[in-house]
Amino acid sequence: MKKLITGAEMDRMPGWVFKMMAFMFNIADLIRSPDQRLKPFNLLKGQTVIDYGSGTGRYLKQASEMVGETGSVYAVDIHELAIESARRRIEKFNLKNVKPSLTDGKTVNIPSNTADVIYCLDMFHMVKDTNGFLKELNRMIKPGGVLYLEDGHQPRKLAKEKVNSSGCWEIVAETKSFVSCKPVKV
Repeated sequence: MKKLITGAEMDRMPGWVFKMMAFMFNIADLIRSPDQRLKPFNLLKGQTVIDYGSGTGRYLKQASEMVGETGSVYAVDIHELAIESARRRIEKFNLKNVKPSLTDGKTVNIPSNTADVIYCLDMFHMVKDTNGFLKELNRMIKPGGVLYLEDGHQPRKLAKEKVNSSGCWEIVAETKSFVSCKPVKV
């Protein structure tokens, strides 16, 4: 049951779990706005950003505003309900620079060397093939780009071991909430 609730290494949660998560996030967002969550990432006007594991899309409006009309945000998720949720937010807030992208968990339909910033919040613990996942993120990021990776429901030590063993990323900083990584391009 714990694996089902935390999503440990399951890639894609069942639809009812996604709906339950969305309900809980809506309540949490009423109590505390999620708008401060992206501040440490220093998103700039004109950047291309990937919100990988965008889930309910709770950060899309803020990311869209931060990168402005000249920037773009990709909302990537493995779950169809997440993509539907992103589309609803795009319509509700008229987010012309946000593009939803459904992934199969292995590849994403985003060109190589596209993103200035990729952030993955509360989802890394769900990834089964972490090396493949981190390699795909490396493919999409520009040289000199930054990956912000939250541990999720796993110990920081384990998250760092996964990043280091991939050979695709160098951890350059860490905070209480996430590690910052630079791509290792070969």
